[in-house]
Amino acid sequence: MSSRRTVSLITLGCARNEVDSEELAARLEAAGWQLGDEQPDVVVVNTCGFIESAKKDSIDTLLAAADSGAKVVAAGCMAERYGKELAEALPEAGAVLSFDDYAEIGARLDDVLSGRPLTPHTPRDRRTLLPITPVERKGARNVPGHGDLPVGVAPASGPRVLRKRLDESPVAALKLASGCDRRCTFCAIPAFRGAYVSRHPDELVAEADWLAHRGVRELVLVSENSTSYGKDLGDLRALEKLLPRLAAVEGVERVRVSYLQPAELRPGLIEVIAGTEGVAPYFDLSFQHASGTVLRRMRRFGDPQRFLELLESIRRLAPEAGVRSNFIVGFPGETEEEFGELVSFLEQARLDVIGVFGYSDEEGTEAAGFDGKLDQDTIEERVRILTELAEELTAQRAEERIGTEVDVLIEEDLGDGGYEGRAAHQGPEVDGSVTVQGIGLVPGQLVRAVVVDAEGVDLIARIKAGP
Repeated sequence: MSSRRTVSLITLGCARNEVDSEELAARLEAAGWQLGDEQPDVVVVNTCGFIESAKKDSIDTLLAAADSGAKVVAAGCMAERYGKELAEALPEAGAVLSFDDYAEIGARLDDVLSGRPLTPHTPRDRRTLLPITPVERKGARNVPGHGDLPVGVAPASGPRVLRKRLDESPVAALKLASGCDRRCTFCAIPAFRGAYVSRHPDELVAEADWLAHRGVRELVLVSENSTSYGKDLGDLRALEKLLPRLAAVEGVERVRVSYLQPAELRPGLIEVIAGTEGVAPYFDLSFQHASGTVLRRMRRFGDPQRFLELLESIRRLAPEAGVRSNFIVGFPGETEEEFGELVSFLEQARLDVIGVFGYSDEEGTEAAGFDGKLDQDTIEERVRILTELAEELTAQRAEERIGTEVDVLIEEDLGDGGYEGRAAHQGPEVDGSVTVQGIGLVPGQLVRAVVVDAEGVDLIARIKAGP
């Protein structure tokens, strides 16, 4: 085999996958592989397997990569979820890897490049694979300097800083945990991501410091459910204690928490997010619906009154807090009245960003076997109605911010005195941005600006004059 071994990494899906790719990049580099996008020997596609559109995008990306002439390897959630089935359906892929292959990713790619056949895995429910108890985790598992997490935790991730930045963005995700212990009837993620496993706070602070020394100014904390952080370590207040520590890391300007479950959002955590200097007053709330009866069928908590009370408690502490959420319409059995409850809730909630998704069956989930399935035309019509409403409501919310002052993290120089960044109420990529008019700004700089206009969810601001 030639000593030159080059690999290209393509990442699809969520911010958790982005962190996984940076871990894979570090492991590959340590194994002697060079990272590069020009004529690579192997292309690794870190796939997404969450919903049908994401799975289609993953397949299309794998096929396009195969056309490049390089060996193609499927990794990530879709590869883990389907394993042998995906390998049989996609002979263009040189290998389909499990999360268990991550620790030896360099050797696996050596096999692919040498033409040694790899037997694809047969998927199984990863929630059953964790070989240690919460007591053992609290007492021994997450001691700083300990080895990688055991086989069965998806994906391999441990108490070391084993990561390679794949871009120069001043924003980076920091993974709090892997897996999920919730049992939402529409979601397959826990089965292929495994049980919830928190990383030790000291590990996270060390990785935050490592990122800050590489130009990162905003940390976005990610997991399948950030409000569960620490429960397997025996500390339900672990996130409340962690946030001030991360915000105090030298070089870190802002810490943002994503993926909050309303049912687990404790008053103390709201206070820390809303009132800690350096922590963005930003609430990425996983409502999914508003009708209490639909939420019960989803095996979730809440109803319009409780959700509105939660929002009121947030805004009482932080009036300008950013709030975003996603909603599923057309869930089995959803009546016109239940859909109307969702519409009414959104009209009162004043959310900054609203994501709308039409329900589709996910194999292996409880909801796939439910009666009362809505026809596709009805689902698409409700998606259209709610999407149009969401666009109107979020534009109104953005207009409410005109005249207010915002702290903007500059991310890009647009030229001609314009800079693009995000305010505290805007998460990366999906929540809109702020165009700042100024002179001499640089990416990574946090500036105070006054909002002068809004275009949809995007804002236009000018640097604040004077002290």
